[in-house]
Amino acid sequence: MTTQRQQLNKTTMGIREGLPLVATGTDIEGLRKDVQRLMDIEAIKQLKHAYFRCIDTANLDELGGLFHDDVEVHFIGGSYEWKVSGKADYLANIGQSFTARSIGHHNGHQPEIQILGDTEATGIWYLADHMWLLEHNALTTGTALYWDRYTKVDGRWLIRETRYERLYEINETLDKAPQLSSHYLGVHGS
Repeated sequence: MTTQRQQLNKTTMGIREGLPLVATGTDIEGLRKDVQRLMDIEAIKQLKHAYFRCIDTANLDELGGLFHDDVEVHFIGGSYEWKVSGKADYLANIGQSFTARSIGHHNGHQPEIQILGDTEATGIWYLADHMWLLEHNALTTGTALYWDRYTKVDGRWLIRETRYERLYEINETLDKAPQLSSHYLGVHGS
């Protein structure tokens, strides 16, 4: 475990204040812009929720549609650091992790979305997860902070950059593989 850890706050994560969440207009156009900003925040929440659903179900086709082609990924765990550039490399790597011999459980909570402009936004998410690697009888559990950059292309928000750093991570070797009465990735994982 590394003791060289950055402090996780908005400054070190490169998150700046976005547009204010106050009604700015009394005319129809001003109100339209205010409503659009709220709709953009909701669209980004749905984007990130779809991300967690797609990784846990190994839905790589739909997952690919959530990312910008030039996405940058950088994840720091207790026992790993993972950097990937580009959607194709990301999907190839993630497809090797969510297989028929794994179980993923990832929940993103407490979104802090900052709209920076019509086509740019950032977000911070709190992750709680469990990952079982069945062929190794291994379980990783923990939490992390994600911080993302989003871009709007042709009216759709996409993940342009995603990073996380673990707040804690526990790696356990289990005495035996869990007895599963249901295993979605066992059927649909690679």
